[in-house]
Amino acid sequence: MKNVLAFAICLLLLLASTMNGAAQSNWKFSFSQPVKAKGIIYVSRGDIYDPIKGYGWEPESWLDTSAVSRTVTNAAVFKPLYFSVNLPEGNYDMKLVLGDERQRTVTTVKVENRRLMLERVETAPGKFSAEWFTVHVRDSIIRPAKEVVRLKPGERDYRHWDNKLTIEFNNEAPLIRQLEILPNNSSKTIFLAGNSTVVDQAHEPWAAWGQMIPAFFVPHKIAVANYAESGETLKAFAREKRLEKIWSRAQPGDYLFIEFTHNDQKPGGNHLDAFTSYKDTLRSWIAAAKSRRVAPVLVTSMHRRSFDSTGKINNTLGDYPEAMRQVAAEEGTPLIDLNAMSKILYEAWGPERSLKAFVHFPANSFPNQPNELKDNTHFTSYGAYELASCVVMEIKRKIPELAKQLRSPAFNFDPAKPMPYENWTLPQSSVRPLSKPDGN
Repeated sequence: MKNVLAFAICLLLLLASTMNGAAQSNWKFSFSQPVKAKGIIYVSRGDIYDPIKGYGWEPESWLDTSAVSRTVTNAAVFKPLYFSVNLPEGNYDMKLVLGDERQRTVTTVKVENRRLMLERVETAPGKFSAEWFTVHVRDSIIRPAKEVVRLKPGERDYRHWDNKLTIEFNNEAPLIRQLEILPNNSSKTIFLAGNSTVVDQAHEPWAAWGQMIPAFFVPHKIAVANYAESGETLKAFAREKRLEKIWSRAQPGDYLFIEFTHNDQKPGGNHLDAFTSYKDTLRSWIAAAKSRRVAPVLVTSMHRRSFDSTGKINNTLGDYPEAMRQVAAEEGTPLIDLNAMSKILYEAWGPERSLKAFVHFPANSFPNQPNELKDNTHFTSYGAYELASCVVMEIKRKIPELAKQLRSPAFNFDPAKPMPYENWTLPQSSVRPLSKPDGN
């Protein structure tokens, strides 16, 4: 029975792949008013996503009636709003025109599983802003072999594994006028391989640094492809063909960031010993990347939230961060020491303030949440963003050619002086049924 089910799933995925391969790659949409120009598609509020036509609003988008009463009626005003487009695998440049004739607008853009693209774009009344961002689109087919990534049951509904791109428009007053989508065959891709501390977390209130970091890079030049998944280890990631999927997409000049420890250290079939099998596996991944002219980058895992009686962080990760440091030195591979930076960051917060960075919420803070949330491994969007800032600072120090592609070359972050939580303003995405990430 299991073999029949597996075959059926593979067949459905292959059929989806066939549809995806024939999908249109260039799109131009107008959301403000019908346009007679050739090739521009007008999208009304009633255009719900249809896989046959290849675009439309996702049904979960909801109309913000309070916003309608204070804006022109020919603009798409939803909060949050999800718009999907069928696209083949690849990197794409997105040109988004925002603004309104009569009112100020404020827009945040995420894609797929809440991957942050544009943090906060504001326009004054009568002003318009053309914003660009670059997105990586994927499905679960490994081409040309037509094998499939071995997804966990919970992943099959994730937006980043389907054959379409879903864009989330959010914040206090998002008004979308135009959207243009263009294939980008020249950008470098940063592939992320890791666990729940890296993954594009699908559900609020969880988040990870990998889904925050795309907003730090310039469009056109860099696409971030986050292939991390909750609960993963180095062994499981390869066994489930996630690494093979990366190799099928990676091109010379791309990057592979590798961050594993939290689950590798645990007893069981996926366990790796820090100074032997863990180091050996890292070396094999580095060699495989270099053979493809992909630049490997090692990332030591951040600490868990575990304080001693003096407010200092307990090391719950054993020898694994040090083992990774040794591999980086031995192989001449860039090292982002997120482990060291997270210790400084957490101790700067202290036991109380750090609660805002981790998923700690009283019961009934979210729909269908009868019990309190006390998670000392996984982060809120605030904590994830601060860790992403740590990663960016290490990129600036260790990988100068990649640092040139940051949106703000002068960006500076000191983990000893984190952003106050009170200054954090990223709006939440739609809250789905709560589902704690695998791993701890």
